[in-house]
Amino acid sequence: MILITWNCNGALRNKYQALNGLDWDVLVVQECEDPERCRDADYKLWASNYLWVGDSKNKGIGIFAKEGVRISPLNWSNTYEGHDVKLFLPCVINESIQLLGVWTKQNNSPTFGYIGQLWKYLQLHSEKFENIIIAGDLNSNVQWDKWDRWWNHTDVVNHLKEQSVISAYHHNNKLEQGAEQDLTYFMHRKLDKGYHIDYVFASERLLDNSLIKIGEPEEWISISDHVPVTVKFISLL
Repeated sequence: MILITWNCNGALRNKYQALNGLDWDVLVVQECEDPERCRDADYKLWASNYLWVGDSKNKGIGIFAKEGVRISPLNWSNTYEGHDVKLFLPCVINESIQLLGVWTKQNNSPTFGYIGQLWKYLQLHSEKFENIIIAGDLNSNVQWDKWDRWWNHTDVVNHLKEQSVISAYHHNNKLEQGAEQDLTYFMHRKLDKGYHIDYVFASERLLDNSLIKIGEPEEWISISDHVPVTVKFISLL
């Protein structure tokens, strides 16, 4: 199975053709519009097998699958101590693999913005994880850890590791968090302002003989400030 996560930087209806040249079975796309409420007929046709959630019809997170791949939503709550955390889209692929699409947001939280939102979500659901893939824009890197909080990027990575869920990029490249050699986000689409903030985590056994590829920024910078992250799960072929 080949999975791609990509923050399209909005207006996927004008950009999805760029993905047609890639080999994929499942896409996790952040900042895309809701196909159901979009007036673009071609986009609706392309997005015939999908799940979507968002705060507005114009920007949310979508999971798109090729024909013949079944994606079924999971009824996992987004409410932590009375407040919704954002944005998370859980589902099951072919009734066997859990997939959690992620686009962390600041969510008007003075303390638990971005990676703090994922940390809260993990408190709700990590015990349910089995054969899981977590893919998306985390808006986070270990370089932004703060010494006086317990929901840092490192804390999230360690929490996932306790569930035997690890980063495909770091596993395959034998790198520590923060030592990334490939960048996934370019602020203001400037090549000299790059960061690694898009990830695919997966249950460790799913990563046996897996392959990962980070898109070339020169090929994508004209349509998005992010590049796609592709993981080929050999064990799921």
